[in-house]
Amino acid sequence: MVFDVDGTLADTERDGHRPAFNDAFVAHGLDIEWDVDEYRRLLKITGGQRRIAADLRNRGFAHGVDALAADIHRTKTQIFRERILAGDVIARPGLRPLVASLAEQGLEMAVATTGTRRWVEPLLSQIFDGAVPEVVVTGDDVSRLKPDPEVYLLALDRLRITPESALAVEDSSSGLAAARAAGIATLVVSNFYTADEDFAEAAEVRTGYDGCTPLTAKGCRRAHHRWWAARATRP
Repeated sequence: MVFDVDGTLADTERDGHRPAFNDAFVAHGLDIEWDVDEYRRLLKITGGQRRIAADLRNRGFAHGVDALAADIHRTKTQIFRERILAGDVIARPGLRPLVASLAEQGLEMAVATTGTRRWVEPLLSQIFDGAVPEVVVTGDDVSRLKPDPEVYLLALDRLRITPESALAVEDSSSGLAAARAAGIATLVVSNFYTADEDFAEAAEVRTGYDGCTPLTAKGCRRAHHRWWAARATRP
């Protein structure tokens, strides 16, 4: 099982990253505030620093944009990290029982995210109760962000498995495209920002881990099997 982080393990975007970005703008003396709808639009740009730079240019900033965006992003990362350490960012409902189910079944877990390791690691430590997966690939390990498959290809290499042996868990069409480009069957658990995206290539699409039929290790195995069985019957 190879998990994405942002929006997948925790519902981080709307009430996590977004206010941290806004507080970072204030810290740098900028009169910029991303509301819920504007952030939805900006999420089409992968990578927080790239998101900041694009918005600054759109607002008329012309000189030193990349350096300013990098400074703001460092501040934002520190703010977000502090909130994680304070326990303000929690696992999505139903995720912890799924993790326990996977562990009971002896299924190895890994992480493939293009988020920054500085905040990813403390969040994983909390979500996995200190037992962080051995293989954790972050944006610090790759040069290309999702939807490029680099992060998943590196995770497969470190796990020493083939794509057929993995099931990715993602929340967005960008993440789905990255996992699929790496040849991995993908289960999507959508969130507030991604519910209306195109997940036609997913092995299964859910709106949450909990609900009437909570996701379990058995359900993950079933989705993985269905995906590859359908591929085997294609002409």
